Amino acid sequence: MPSAPERFAVTRSAIVAPQAGKIECVSRVSLWRKAGVVARVAGDQAGRSRTVNAVWGAARTTARSFGHVLHQLWLEVTGVIFLIMFLRFADATVKEYGKYHAGQVGPVRMGVLVGSTLVFAWFGLSSFWRAHKKKQRS
Repeated sequence: MPSAPERFAVTRSAIVAPQAGKIECVSRVSLWRKAGVVARVAGDQAGRSRTVNAVWGAARTTARSFGHVLHQLWLEVTGVIFLIMFLRFADATVKEYGKYHAGQVGPVRMGVLVGSTLVFAWFGLSSFWRAHKKKQRS
């Protein structure tokens, strides 16, 4: 058997046996992966708690309720905006009708104005109908 100095080569930082091969790169686990594992374990533990489950249930119910109210508000606000645009187009249509009757404006322009007026009236009213149906369902 070789003596100790022959068996181990002395390097700057460690004693390494000459027979030892190069150590392959050990795969490192990233900080994000470790955090994910910790979060999953913490989530599993919290999922077993009745208090945590009750708080999550209350938060989901509250968020769902606020979501329904905000969606209904969105439908009503967009309905008002479309009805305001309808009134503007209706005013322009009435003014242009006088010009059309006098022969100053062609039928294409009148058709575009009447069509736009009807489209915005439909968008505004249908938005309010949707809000009303949503209110009845909840």
